[in-house]
Amino acid sequence: MAAIETECCVVGGGPAGMMAGYLFARAGVKTVVLEKHGDFLRDFRGDTVHPSTLEIMHELGLAEAFLKRPHQKAERLGGNFGEKHLRIADFTGIKAHYPFIALMPQWDFLDFLADAAKKLPSFSLRMNTEATDLIEEDGRIAGVRAAGPKGDIEIRAKLTIGADGRHSTVRDRSGLKVLDIGAPIDVFWFRVDRDPEQGEDVLFNAAAGRIVVTIDRGDYWQCTYVIAKDGAPKIRAAGLDAFRRSVIDAVPWLAPHIDQIASWDDVKLLTVTVDRLEKWSRPGLVMIGDSAHAMSPVGGVGINLAIQDAVACANLLSGPLAAGTLTDADLERVRERRLWPTRVVQFAQVQAHRLILTPLLKSGRRDPQPPLFIRVISALPWLQRRFASWVGLGVRPEHVHSPRAQKACL
Repeated sequence: MAAIETECCVVGGGPAGMMAGYLFARAGVKTVVLEKHGDFLRDFRGDTVHPSTLEIMHELGLAEAFLKRPHQKAERLGGNFGEKHLRIADFTGIKAHYPFIALMPQWDFLDFLADAAKKLPSFSLRMNTEATDLIEEDGRIAGVRAAGPKGDIEIRAKLTIGADGRHSTVRDRSGLKVLDIGAPIDVFWFRVDRDPEQGEDVLFNAAAGRIVVTIDRGDYWQCTYVIAKDGAPKIRAAGLDAFRRSVIDAVPWLAPHIDQIASWDDVKLLTVTVDRLEKWSRPGLVMIGDSAHAMSPVGGVGINLAIQDAVACANLLSGPLAAGTLTDADLERVRERRLWPTRVVQFAQVQAHRLILTPLLKSGRRDPQPPLFIRVISALPWLQRRFASWVGLGVRPEHVHSPRAQKACL
């Protein structure tokens, strides 16, 4: 079996993994990132780059180049409850260098980070390389075993970072215990063409027991159809025509292009999970992002929370790792730093499931009554800005304090 020696091995080339890989390599740490796929081209992943992430890109000197990639700006967000439209967030007044949500396909975001990281001499990205097991020696994680394009390989590392998503192999092999908080919903993802005159700030659509989230992707809508947990077989059994009618019941202006949903292959199921690890680390190993805490799609915060984890991880660990002074106690500090914001966001998501989504799914009204707090927010512009700040910047936002021993040239 081929073997590689490195200082840091990051498993997973998603937002948390790529940001961690970039930051550790930037700090002069020899870093290998493993990504099991051959590219980043997978649809229906988190596309909402919040002001908190744009702030991090600004601190890294990458924001201007990043925003040259094709994207849409969401400065205000609203929802339709039957015929009633309510404004629920206004990002234009928040304290940030980039007061908007950048709607960009996740593959563009990951490609950008990968391109920047590859310019760092300490960085290595191995595509088509899937971690299959952990290397454990004397109770300590000493790296991973992986299957690569040329066969099996061992990557031995002083620090292994698990960032391989909600179905994490690293988490499974680590033996770390998971606290399952639960979610009463699943979602279908699909896309339909967008007419230029259609409203830009319409995000949430509810009517007649249906909920559809519509994300403006320029020439198409990326749509999320919310369903009750484990309700997918029943919906599929009713047929594709019934599904298309159900969608336009909630979003009539999708009707001209609804036939683009030509088969169930065009509709992807995301099983929603809300959970978190009780411990995020073992000697030699730390977990971040969805591997440490799976989030609901509510609020589109998952990608941004994962990136915050990566920044905190690099802030706390890259300097000691580069200096050869990293301890097991340092690894626990990542959880201590990130647990509170994770709990807050998951609590808010659970309340949104309970107080907003579930009642709306059970309601058969074509003109459902918005929850009181949404009506209050819509009536008060200053609350729209406060809500936007909470969603866009989060609680305990991270800032880049990790060392910069190496600089990428864009």
